[in-house]
Amino acid sequence: MSTAPTIDLTTSGATATLRIDHQRRKNAMTAHMWSLLPRLLESLAHDPDIRVVVLTGAGPDFCAGADITELTAGADDVEKAGARVLDDRLAEAAGTALAAFPKPTIAMVDGLCVGGGCLLATACDLRVGTPRTRVGIPAAKLGVVYPASSLRRIVALAGPSTAKRLLFTADLLGAEEALRTGLLDEVVPESELAHRVTALAATIGDRSQVSVRAAKDLVDAIGAGALTPELVQGWDEEAARSGDLHEGISAFLERRPARFTAPRS
Repeated sequence: MSTAPTIDLTTSGATATLRIDHQRRKNAMTAHMWSLLPRLLESLAHDPDIRVVVLTGAGPDFCAGADITELTAGADDVEKAGARVLDDRLAEAAGTALAAFPKPTIAMVDGLCVGGGCLLATACDLRVGTPRTRVGIPAAKLGVVYPASSLRRIVALAGPSTAKRLLFTADLLGAEEALRTGLLDEVVPESELAHRVTALAATIGDRSQVSVRAAKDLVDAIGAGALTPELVQGWDEEAARSGDLHEGISAFLERRPARFTAPRS
């Protein structure tokens, strides 16, 4: 366990893993950690060897939200309020950077996924949990207005009714209910979580990266109501230039695995 709260970066092949490490507070995010995440993502976005990013937590929990102790450490109410505003802005910026990351992202969610943890998980493209996973937003217990950008993503995944129930009650959803409502994509036994996510990342990394990047960009644009003919045409032209289409069809006809060589980023 790290002595100071941080986000560790490791790589294995074409997969990078970002590990939230603040175990003594169930991986609650400090201001430093919120500000560190966009910088790490920026470096990975420009790394041609990285095709997929996995976000997870150290130990038994994914992330228990913001580190509330930081927000109560001010000398007076004004200072504490300033810390709250700063933390909200840093958290929203981190979530926005994660959602806008150009490569596929997978949240590996064990244990608590609460508040800021929910913000991070729902900013990822895919979420894999275990029967231990608990998802919730305790804003109504703290008098907090949850960031609108994160709310938009939660509503898109789970619908307005589930989003309102999470926010109104501050209750935690179990893994099966999170799966049923769309907040999780898969639930696997705890002992299989790392293997499943590793395999999923490897599968995505082996596919045509032009197809994968186009899919992410186009699906996100559709969700935001921002799909344009120019965006579609741009991806069609990149696919034609890449040679991936020719290789994919050739591999299919020859009954062999495709060997895609288009640029990875």
